[in-house]
Amino acid sequence: MPTVSRPPTSGPAVSRRTALRFAAASAFGVASVSLLAGCADDADSDTEVDSLVAQSRLARRDAAGAAATIALLPDRGAALELVRAQRTAHADALDAEIARAAGTYPDGTAPTTSAPPSTTPTAPALPPGLDQLRADLAESQRSAADSARTLTAYRAGLCASISAACGTYLAVVLP
Repeated sequence: MPTVSRPPTSGPAVSRRTALRFAAASAFGVASVSLLAGCADDADSDTEVDSLVAQSRLARRDAAGAAATIALLPDRGAALELVRAQRTAHADALDAEIARAAGTYPDGTAPTTSAPPSTTPTAPALPPGLDQLRADLAESQRSAADSARTLTAYRAGLCASISAACGTYLAVVLP
């Protein structure tokens, strides 16, 4: 009687035990990455908040400069008022994100980003003029663009839109 040869059968390419080991190792790896990412967020968040504080100060400086320049150039008042209002809105948005990142103190109060009032009197500064305002806006544009490259998620988008707005002021609103 002739023997019938059957094609060789092989079991599953991966045994059940190997699949279970792989699943357990994957679950452990995913949990480890999540834990490590959580540890890194605090240091990154502090650096990002510092960048936002600097952007807020620049926005407040630009808004004050635009408001002061209105007195020098009343014919450009509408354009300068637009810059003042929008740079104030930028500072407010940055301050809101800074406060959100900082959370609240145990007594329920929120931290503030404003500096304590100075007790030494200062002489009033002369209005900066249009050229100085343009230079300040150019600095703010570069600084916001640089910050946007290093920040993440919403904060990067916020700084990128601020940079774009400052560029628009320079090219369109205050040519």
